[in-house]
Amino acid sequence: MQHFEDSVYDLIVETSTNLPGDVRRAVAKGRALEDHATRSGLALTTIAQNIGMAELQVSPICQDTGMPTFIIHTPVGVNQIEMKKDIHNAIIRATKNGKLRPNSVDSLTGENSGNNLGAGTPVIHFEQWEETGVDVRLILKGGGCENKNIQYSLPAELEGLGKAGRDLDGIRKCILHSVYQAQGQGCSAGFIGVGIGGDRTTGYELAKKQLFREVEDVNPNDDLAKLEEYIMENANKLGIGTMGFGGEVTLLGCKIGVMNRLPASFFVSVAYNCWAFRRQGILVDPSTGHIQEWLYESGTGISVGAEDSAVPAAVLEAVGGAAEGADCGVVSEDAAIPAAPAVLSAAEAAAGESREVRLTTPVSEEDIRSLRVGDVVILSGEMHTGRDALHKYLMDHEAPVDLNGAVIYHCGPVMLKDEEGWHVKAAGPTTSIREEPYQGDIIKKLGIRAVIGKGGMGPKTLKALQEHGGVYLNAIGGAAQYYAECIKKVNSVDFMEFGIPEAMWHLQVDGFAAIVTMDAHGNSLHADVEKDSAAKLAQFREPVFK
Repeated sequence: MQHFEDSVYDLIVETSTNLPGDVRRAVAKGRALEDHATRSGLALTTIAQNIGMAELQVSPICQDTGMPTFIIHTPVGVNQIEMKKDIHNAIIRATKNGKLRPNSVDSLTGENSGNNLGAGTPVIHFEQWEETGVDVRLILKGGGCENKNIQYSLPAELEGLGKAGRDLDGIRKCILHSVYQAQGQGCSAGFIGVGIGGDRTTGYELAKKQLFREVEDVNPNDDLAKLEEYIMENANKLGIGTMGFGGEVTLLGCKIGVMNRLPASFFVSVAYNCWAFRRQGILVDPSTGHIQEWLYESGTGISVGAEDSAVPAAVLEAVGGAAEGADCGVVSEDAAIPAAPAVLSAAEAAAGESREVRLTTPVSEEDIRSLRVGDVVILSGEMHTGRDALHKYLMDHEAPVDLNGAVIYHCGPVMLKDEEGWHVKAAGPTTSIREEPYQGDIIKKLGIRAVIGKGGMGPKTLKALQEHGGVYLNAIGGAAQYYAECIKKVNSVDFMEFGIPEAMWHLQVDGFAAIVTMDAHGNSLHADVEKDSAAKLAQFREPVFK
């Protein structure tokens, strides 16, 4: 199969940059159900634009290109050892060309391999079958949604739902709870794969395999088909919404599989996937390695409904349009507060004349304290990325640059370097809650005024924002191309020894927009949505399937 490496490379690029047709239709359906003027509606508009940009620019939809996981079926006699070597070579090429972010990290030393190879990465499952072709399927599932996977051991007592027994109704409660506990941290609206039975390992494997099903298929098991339909109808009644902003659309797909179990064990395993549902497959000729067929419908040419909203300048220019002066990011507010014709200063916003605020870094405490939950902030100037390794470092060390009045962006970008220097290829937000043990202390220690991420943070950070005068700005998770357009220059970088995703990048931005979801007055949209969804979850306590 002399062409197999090229075929796998093409599969990786397509999976990373172009959502398949069934996923696009699910996003479009969700967008049609959401009021476009709400925060969730704005988030879905941004998502729609980002999908188109990634396809057009052949760049990663989300900067977290995840753990490449292959499921491969081969006829008897195909050399799986050579196939694995070709897959590794294709992974190296895709990483070098900026289609994958270097994500393979030594669990003991924290060292990033730089090429996505290492012990256990990528994940490759080989199975033999009696067909003549080679079936190769790939899923790129990012860490933010991977962290929201959850496994239940029945019977169990579930928050808001009471006892979940070893029956179909107990399974129903587990699945609803899995959606509730994810909130916006897994980049909702999302998709879930559910595995019933097995042991702890095979249960999760079965759950992840469900994500390879078509979004629009119908489960051949009547009981599971009814359960999937029930979950899709009722999970969206929890009010969590896109990015956890509240709203009508929380779940875009639910697929459930079942296998036998031990008498003593009853596991329900849930694999949560973000809206950037990146999976694709190819049928390969075993004699040449050429692609014979793509196994999922291409997303090319399938609109997700962004054509009625503002499109970033780069996209319009690429398709021959004009967009002079266009901003990157979301610049309108929810239905209760119509967008002003111009973006005004923080002082004018505080006076009630606008809820859209343009700020330039470094930011003053006065400007920050004028902001309220729901305001759209449009940032220009320098911002600094920081993730897990940096936050841990800053607890005991000084920062390499002055962060007084600064903005920290929870982001691990995809970067490429040429003779002109570093370039940002993808730069969406990462899940912020991982930094909760550090963030409040670092804000006060270094004078940081704003933190950008996704999914919100907890009470320790909220208290620090109130005491110090800071805000949390929620960017749209997965919108890596959308935000990369706002980054005009890479000023410098520190801590490259942490690896590209964890390094501290100093970025010059213009028109970078995000929504205030935690302010300096003790208000948190995330806490409010969680409380509201917990109350709504309780309505599903009573048995449904008997």
